[in-house]
Amino acid sequence: MEIADQTTEKKHRVVGPIRWFTDSGAIVIDWVTAIGDVSFFTMQTISWILTRLPQKETLLPNFYQVGVRSLPVVALTGTFIGMVLAVQSYAQFAHLGLQTRLGGVINVSLVTELGPVLAGTMLAGRVGSAMAAELGTMRVTEQIDALTSMGANPIHYLVVPRLLACLFLIPALTVVANFMGVIGGAFYSIFILDIDAFYYWHNSRSIVGLYDLFSGIFKSLFFGFSIAILGCYRGFHCDPGAEGVGRAATAAFVHAFVVIIVLDLFLGIFLIGLHKLVWPAGGQLF
Repeated sequence: MEIADQTTEKKHRVVGPIRWFTDSGAIVIDWVTAIGDVSFFTMQTISWILTRLPQKETLLPNFYQVGVRSLPVVALTGTFIGMVLAVQSYAQFAHLGLQTRLGGVINVSLVTELGPVLAGTMLAGRVGSAMAAELGTMRVTEQIDALTSMGANPIHYLVVPRLLACLFLIPALTVVANFMGVIGGAFYSIFILDIDAFYYWHNSRSIVGLYDLFSGIFKSLFFGFSIAILGCYRGFHCDPGAEGVGRAATAAFVHAFVVIIVLDLFLGIFLIGLHKLVWPAGGQLF
């Protein structure tokens, strides 16, 4: 009996690491497969964009959904983020006697980082998840298969208009978020914190340059592309049933948000390096 117990214990000791290794390998294989599927899906979409653009009847409704319907939430978020930056930064700057420098810090933070990231996050939550849910429902109810049977390519008809809408309109939404954030921060700083308006705007102009604004808009193009591709991909590969549609919508937002944060890091490093390469002396590029 003791020999049998010892043998069973040895088997458990061996099976434990093997099971951990196989589970880890399965996770790696799933990730590699998913990245390959997304890459193939992206290449198909890009090939259709280069081959034949969609008609305006399919473009305009997506432009309205992505741009006009997202405008209020982006503007509201940008306004309060500017105010929050003013509230959180004022105590530290006042301690150093640099209250008038508050405008430069708020505005450069908005146009380079918070504006594009917040616009992308709002777009991922409102548009990306909606794309996944809508296309997932079409997949579950076999509407995508019906399009294929009628001779229409689902990627050209469903994905390309959504991708173009995100790609073209997220820079405009980023500009709106930046503008409302600057207005919100200025309103709170000047009228609530009683900072001199002349020095507030003067220091803002001396710190924030066009290159900073360009950096944020440049980042937003990659964010919009990622949101549309991931949202449509999750919808096209939705599991059956209502639960599958819900998981697809959730996964579309989570994956898009993670990709936005990662892209923001690497694009920020690239743009700072580009600025140093073009303008080694520092300061504003233009």
